[in-house]
Amino acid sequence: MSRNDDLPEPEPPSRRLMLKGAALAAGALAATPAVAAAAPRPAPFRNPLVRQRADPYIHRHTDGHYYFTATVPEYDRIILRRSRTLNGLATAAESVVWTQHATGAMGAHIWAPEIHRIGGKWYIYFASAPAESVWDIRIWVLENANPDPLKGTWAEKGQIRTAWETFSLDATTFTHRGTRYLVWAQHEPGMDNNTALWLSRMANPWTLTGPQVRLSTPEYDWECVGYKVNEGPAVLARNGRVFLSYSAGATDYHYCMGLLTADADADLMNPANWSKSPVPVFTSNDTTRQYGPGHNCFTVAEDGRSDVLVYHARQYKEITGDPLNDPNRHTRIQNLRWNPDGTPDFGIPVADTATGATARPPAEVKESV
Repeated sequence: MSRNDDLPEPEPPSRRLMLKGAALAAGALAATPAVAAAAPRPAPFRNPLVRQRADPYIHRHTDGHYYFTATVPEYDRIILRRSRTLNGLATAAESVVWTQHATGAMGAHIWAPEIHRIGGKWYIYFASAPAESVWDIRIWVLENANPDPLKGTWAEKGQIRTAWETFSLDATTFTHRGTRYLVWAQHEPGMDNNTALWLSRMANPWTLTGPQVRLSTPEYDWECVGYKVNEGPAVLARNGRVFLSYSAGATDYHYCMGLLTADADADLMNPANWSKSPVPVFTSNDTTRQYGPGHNCFTVAEDGRSDVLVYHARQYKEITGDPLNDPNRHTRIQNLRWNPDGTPDFGIPVADTATGATARPPAEVKESV
């Protein structure tokens, strides 16, 4: 099962059990000279993993495949790739599974798709706007009953209706203790910001139920550079806690990631049960030359237990014009480490390892939408 998807992911073969097993193994080694061969380690990651694919989402499925989707620079379609390895996604065939409408709803700004497996069907969550009003962005859902998401028909289930008809995007879904939730970014009428993070229970994969609560709003300086933004949420349950990463600030080199944390036994619908890091947990880095890292998700390596951070970043700092018109946000992956206290250690965005790095774009980039 995916570690970032629709299960209340149990802690990876519990770190407690792993430590206990290591202690038992140490005792056995003291009496036995022969040492069993270690399990094969996943191949080193190559970065960028997929070029010009922003807002990446990777689902590791029970069929042994990784499924990848992301925002394309043209903002006009939803793509899928499939591979048995993470590195294999770089060269996997890419299929267009859905295309924007020529007019009306879902006609522009096709952003941040995510693929989830829920109740024996596939779902894609994404943001889009009417062709005639491209900034009236809302959250929409597609459904596919075919066991193979690259086949079958993607039916349009419609818009996820939130409390207000306002700018909303970046929905992700997860379950915890048997309850399905949706967390997303939305502008609240009357608030002096672009988007805050919201949480609600779900009646089904396309319908919210009960109250909708605000978990975080831009308040620190690093969340308010250029725009006052909290967006791109991603959820990971580990070590008795639920971690919710998110992205903040303008989409240039100021873009960075923050972190909310709740106790796994707490009521997630009570905002008071979430604590917020006062400093960003993942930022641009001049040494590795990675800029604007963010809009992440989480998955696991091929060993089924090593946590992996998936995100996008650019390879240069300065951008001419609107960053949204710059196509070179590349999908990247790296190991997610853990601190002794059980909290995630995001580290820094690693340096490029793949050859053929993308050069700076020309001074003018054609409008994508």
